[in-house]
Amino acid sequence: MSSVAVLTPESFAEHRSGLKDQEITGCVPEDEAYIPTYLEAFPPLPEKGAPGEKAGEPASAWGSKIRPIKASVITQVFHVPLEERRYKDNSQFGEGEEAKVCLDIMQRTGAHIELSLAKDQGLSIMVTGKLDSVMKARKEIVARLQTQASATVAIPKEHHRFVIGKNGEKLQELELKTATKIAIPRPDDPSANIRITGTKEGIEKARHEILLISAEQDKRAVERLSLEKAFHPFIAGAHNRLVQELSQETGARISIPPPSLPKDEIVITGEKEAVALAVNRIRAIYDDKKRKTTTISVEVKKSQHKYIIGPKGNTLQEILEATGVSVEMPPLDSGSETIILRGEPDKLGPALTQVYAKAKSVMVVEVTAPAWLHRFIIGKKGQNIGRITQQLPRVHIEFTDGEERISLEGPTEEVEQAQAQIQEIIKDLVSLVRMDYTEVIIDQRFHRHLIGKNGANINRIKEQYKVSVRIPQDSERSGLVRIEGDPKGVQLARRELIEMVQRMENERTKDLIVEQKFHRTIIGQKGEKIKEVRDKFPEVIINFPDPSQKSDIVQLRGPKNEVEKCAKFLQKIIADLIENSFSLSVPIFKQFHKNIIGKGGANIKKIREETNTKIDLPTENSNSEMIVITGKKSNCEAARDRILAIQRELANIRETEVTIPAKLHNSLIGSKGCLVRSIMEDCGASNLQIFNAIPSTYSFSVLSFPRMTWWRTAW
Repeated sequence: MSSVAVLTPESFAEHRSGLKDQEITGCVPEDEAYIPTYLEAFPPLPEKGAPGEKAGEPASAWGSKIRPIKASVITQVFHVPLEERRYKDNSQFGEGEEAKVCLDIMQRTGAHIELSLAKDQGLSIMVTGKLDSVMKARKEIVARLQTQASATVAIPKEHHRFVIGKNGEKLQELELKTATKIAIPRPDDPSANIRITGTKEGIEKARHEILLISAEQDKRAVERLSLEKAFHPFIAGAHNRLVQELSQETGARISIPPPSLPKDEIVITGEKEAVALAVNRIRAIYDDKKRKTTTISVEVKKSQHKYIIGPKGNTLQEILEATGVSVEMPPLDSGSETIILRGEPDKLGPALTQVYAKAKSVMVVEVTAPAWLHRFIIGKKGQNIGRITQQLPRVHIEFTDGEERISLEGPTEEVEQAQAQIQEIIKDLVSLVRMDYTEVIIDQRFHRHLIGKNGANINRIKEQYKVSVRIPQDSERSGLVRIEGDPKGVQLARRELIEMVQRMENERTKDLIVEQKFHRTIIGQKGEKIKEVRDKFPEVIINFPDPSQKSDIVQLRGPKNEVEKCAKFLQKIIADLIENSFSLSVPIFKQFHKNIIGKGGANIKKIREETNTKIDLPTENSNSEMIVITGKKSNCEAARDRILAIQRELANIRETEVTIPAKLHNSLIGSKGCLVRSIMEDCGASNLQIFNAIPSTYSFSVLSFPRMTWWRTAW
């Protein structure tokens, strides 16, 4: 069964270090997911050595080095920065929308997904499974958990079909590989622009791959330069200005892989002369930087790396533009804190100063304050906290519900000022407000009911009694609920929570088995009958199954004693329904139906009322002679006798009963009833009906009419 595993940063780092030690068995890079042929994996056995061969000398393919079989299961790890997270609420990490999305993706793709919340509040995501499943899962994760951007890339219209590939396979592969959505104009659309939607990193990768495909199909010159990736920033220049200038000056198209793509190859396409000129210029820049630059390494706390990188890497580009020094950052999902600066020796100092300045330009601090005090710190309609943020607009202040901490993030000087002001407010409040707290043990199985749907119950209690209530997470396996705030409010909230638990402890669920055919009768027209039952037992919830479920289970839920009383009441109603559901069919000649009904229905109405039965007659257009009587068995039989009596009076009936031993019944009936039919034909009988079963006798009743005889046969 699939599940979302939420890791701590420490266990996540430990897991990754374990993967590195077992690289062959677990992690196969996407580019190296090689599948050997049958002959490579299972080469033929060597034949017996020919005379003259050395005894220990290997022969055939078994003597050559066999390429190891790569694991079919791969693992990919990638990072979603805080500013690109679609869902940023960390109060219920592992239980919110991110977890639901991951569970859905795992069910759809078959891959296993693990989430970890980094110190910088970014997401580290590890996806494990077969290559195809991992690629599909990664694409969905990026689309659903990461904010999306879009960009266009223009290539010749005639190259579009090569991006699409046979049956669209190349396009699908490219979308999976880069976790983007690529929209290619229709053939009748004159536009040559291809639109790419996804994350910034994915867009850069997709753009690079599309340009490479176009370059491959371009009939002009194509040159590939393999240059160390560390020197690519010097070739591209700050904000890619240098490479754009080179393209304009030479007329060649220059494709440099984005920083997130671990490739050394730079591709130049265009006219031969333009390509040659661009190649020479690029090589000259590379050789010059290779000769003149050196490196230094510095350690900076991982939590400060995002401030050095800046939004979309802009800070790194600013340092490169100002000093000519390239700053190489470790991947965000690695535990390394080492930053490498590459540049000319006299420029490394100023660049290092800027790196430290950017790292220290923003700080994060936490102020401790009781959770119940948060609303007083914020002030009425946010007055207190609003005053601080107006004075210090670059400081972000975050209150975590249920936790005794307040987070401040922003420029160092402003954060220190905000911290001092908040601490002063806390000090004043503690001296003015008398605070009390209590702790109560409540079984964990009731916690979700106390919280209510979307926190409705607990939020109402907090607001009503002006208290803070901390209910432990399921993972804590604790029943200790803590209530803090005004002494009176604490006691009132405690009492209400205990009453809610007592009600839930006393609650019982009971299932009644009721045939579905009786459900509508119990409910009544427009629910009138079941409303009477619910009014009689207001604390009991009565649930009938949906008719489409074909279920006979009626569920009762509520206080134990009330549920039992309601169950007995319903069982009596059901027993009456079953007793009154006896049905009896009586054959009456069609010409007598009007007489049985009577003038204006007087006769049949009287029989119904006096016998308390339901009597159904066939319609005038029907050929049926059967009258159906429904109700209690004794009442049905009484109604039948009264109807038959009316028929006897009208038909001058004479009855004769003949008792025949049961062992002779088959002989009397004959094969397929031939003897009985013969008797009917000889005597002019118009009908033969079978009545109540009497095991040992066979009785005949002869009904005499002016020109016919009617035999009624009774079992």
